[in-house]
Amino acid sequence: MTTARARDRRVYLLSHPVLFALLAAVRHKPVQRLGRTLVVNDQEAYLAALTRIPLDRTAEGTTGGAVDRLAGSGGLFDQQGNEHRQTRRDVAERLGAAGVERLRPVWTRLLDERLAPLADGGTVDLVPLAAEIAGTTAAALLDLDVDPFELAAAAQEAGATAARAHLPGLGRRRVARQSEESAKRLIALINTGGRADAGLAATLAVAAVNTTIATLPRAAAWVSDGGLWASATRAEMIDELLRVTSPTPLLPRVAAAGGEIAPGCPVHAGDRMLLVARHAAEAHHRDPDPIDPAPARTAQLVFGAGTHACPGARLARRQLGDLLDALAPHRPTVVTAKVDRRAALPSWRTLVVRGTT
Repeated sequence: MTTARARDRRVYLLSHPVLFALLAAVRHKPVQRLGRTLVVNDQEAYLAALTRIPLDRTAEGTTGGAVDRLAGSGGLFDQQGNEHRQTRRDVAERLGAAGVERLRPVWTRLLDERLAPLADGGTVDLVPLAAEIAGTTAAALLDLDVDPFELAAAAQEAGATAARAHLPGLGRRRVARQSEESAKRLIALINTGGRADAGLAATLAVAAVNTTIATLPRAAAWVSDGGLWASATRAEMIDELLRVTSPTPLLPRVAAAGGEIAPGCPVHAGDRMLLVARHAAEAHHRDPDPIDPAPARTAQLVFGAGTHACPGARLARRQLGDLLDALAPHRPTVVTAKVDRRAALPSWRTLVVRGTT
């Protein structure tokens, strides 16, 4: 599957070149300390950071900090104690088995309609399809009466500018202004009817939209380039594809208190931890294999762990499974692929496939 890995590698090298070059340089060490920053690659250290180290959920430069900045008060990450736990339970209920099945007709209808040209050997760009699926699903999840493409675009822009605002470099003030403006547009779109949970809704919209648009086209490209259509719809393959595409390949976190994530590797309050989910899940060297898949414990790491596990894992698996189920009869091949250099997550800007059966 050299071609499949080479194409997917382009997403990282062209979308976030400096960051991922740094991570590649230190990936052979379980934990690498760079001043007050620890780059965490090892599975056990990754798990320890998420389950044994108290985290500052809204610190500058973290995912929670970025979301809190764009969402304002009321977001999932700025809550504490019982309030935070109750909100997570509510979100988990929305995204539980029954909730996902209620949402499922939203994207299966789109798959039936948008992929029809493949039956006659036509082409389909999977990126705008993924955006439509993401926007429509997020709108249904949040009970929003908005245009799905407008919601997807606003969530993408908010996520991208929030991420850029937390990276070092020139033009920080300009990027911060762009981030604030993008956040205002997203909140205004979500808060059209006036709702008390606009912050939480923004949190969910940004997470759901950006991960969906990043993951679905990349996974389809992996299957196409790797000649994996015969096994594409198996549950093992879906987990494997989510593992190698790592919807959120890097989790920036800040320690709220000290601890130890590996023997002889202390963490101090205020230390920044770059948790490389891609490396912990072995996505950087282990290809997807439905016959000999990675252990479930390894594959699950791309969705976090413990109380910090992503509640959208079930939704991600179902959407990817339905996409591959709809594509598999047509055995599509990739004819055009262009990287999105502005996205918050490693993503394709265009991924055009052609039906071959």
